Amino acid sequence: MIPLGGCEEVGRNMTVFEYEGDIVILDMGVQFPEEDMPGIDYILPNTKYLEGREKNIKGVVFSHGHLDHIGAAPILLEKLGNPLVIGRDLTLAMIRHKQEDYKKGTANKLKTIRVNSIDHVIRLGKFTVKFFQVEHSIMDAVGVILETPAGTVVHPGDWTLDRDAHGKSTLDYTHLQKLKKPTVLMLESLGAIHEHRGPSYEDMYKNLEQILRNAPGRVIIGTFSSQIERIKWVIDAAQKLGKKIFLEGYSMKVNIDIAQKLGYIKVQKGVVEDIRKAGNYDDKKVVVVCTGAQGEERAVLSRIVNGDHRFIRLQKNDTIVFSSSVIPGNERTIQRLKDNMYRQCDNVIHGQLMDVHVSGHATREDILDVIDMIRPTYFIPVYANHYMLKEGRKLAMDNGFPDERIFVPDNGSVIEVSKKGARMLERKVPSHYVFVDGLGVTDSQHIVLRDRQVLSEDGMVVVIVTVHGKTGQLVQNPDIISRGFVYLKEYKGLIEELRQKVKGMVIKSDPKTWVDTNQIKNDIRDKVGQFLYTKTEKRPMVLPVVIEV
Repeated sequence: MIPLGGCEEVGRNMTVFEYEGDIVILDMGVQFPEEDMPGIDYILPNTKYLEGREKNIKGVVFSHGHLDHIGAAPILLEKLGNPLVIGRDLTLAMIRHKQEDYKKGTANKLKTIRVNSIDHVIRLGKFTVKFFQVEHSIMDAVGVILETPAGTVVHPGDWTLDRDAHGKSTLDYTHLQKLKKPTVLMLESLGAIHEHRGPSYEDMYKNLEQILRNAPGRVIIGTFSSQIERIKWVIDAAQKLGKKIFLEGYSMKVNIDIAQKLGYIKVQKGVVEDIRKAGNYDDKKVVVVCTGAQGEERAVLSRIVNGDHRFIRLQKNDTIVFSSSVIPGNERTIQRLKDNMYRQCDNVIHGQLMDVHVSGHATREDILDVIDMIRPTYFIPVYANHYMLKEGRKLAMDNGFPDERIFVPDNGSVIEVSKKGARMLERKVPSHYVFVDGLGVTDSQHIVLRDRQVLSEDGMVVVIVTVHGKTGQLVQNPDIISRGFVYLKEYKGLIEELRQKVKGMVIKSDPKTWVDTNQIKNDIRDKVGQFLYTKTEKRPMVLPVVIEV
């Protein structure tokens, strides 16, 4: 068992299972960029370990349709020779659409197996794949069982436990105790730091209906585009209250269209309207459901709040609802978005004020209940930051699970299991970031990132020196261009001092000793950098340009 992603971050979920040469993969997700990754679109799992093993891949099983589990599929499936894809209807439909978006005309070439029901059994080489029911915040999510002669893996993907009025789980996993031993429970452990249970779906829907019914003007709901069940409920509530729904955000429109074609959502004619017609209706009739609840810069909610949306401008009596959780790492971005909302609108509602979101992830109590119901031989917390995995380990240990049968992996860790025992090897497989930047996919983008970080912090200074092509003599005074370093009009003295320093360097240098212009470039870069630091304590990127005439 080799997690290639998802064990040191939230996202990039992908795990390789290998037995006697046969390989089965679970999930191929993306991770969204952090604040110190300017220009990066998203991050992929590293598949270097699978190079040369493509023919051994018997299939890729997808647990559900969230981007942190399917987002990397179009790129990685192609890279790995288009292996067989297994999933439920909505998951497969979303993968097909992402594949078509990636390269037009390729979706029909996907080789797929549809999981017809929880009882479906699939043979993939020496693996037997089975499924079990899970609760999560998207339709068609499934837990996965991988059976081999050496042991059995139980992996619910992302999950939670829904509970009745008495606090009892509505799902029973005790039947999984009967699986062939040894059993390995790989459990998504985001909930290892959450003690208290959130609201029920019933509470959330009741609150959302109250907001829709009593709002003084338009209602704008920001949520994940994959929250299809929630969006379906908002559409149904709007139908009942005689309101109009305006879906905004490409991914949201696509996902709802997919769900409609599968028959998961039924919409009365005229209830869902084009956003361009929003101004034709009384404000109290307008409900906008949009993407961008994580504060993404160009997502719909951010554009509305920043005044960049073509058809929606915030008004004082609008009601804005954050119906999503905060993905770790996005806290500052979302706080800025909230501040801007509060400046423009009197009615902002989020989870700290009212139960308008239900998490699709577990709590500490849920983790203990699942371990107790399944009673695995080994426990491996996964799909979370490292500290969460360690909390999952501690939680299990404190409640009697033997420490020697718990493994906390990093990305790239190799865990071997047999009937004789289990161990985590000292060696690791490559798992460093693979960046997607526009049309480029590379694992060496950290060099470009470093340059972008320098530019974002201290800016750049361009020094242009024009010299005679034969004599090397300076033809004219050096030109100095600054971007993001200092405001030139306020630092005329510094710029002039820099100009004279560069001029002196070129005049004093002996052109006959130049191997090429690179020598003077390097001298300028080093000495200008030192000079600017002594004057400003900033380290801008220095770009010397030598023009020979």
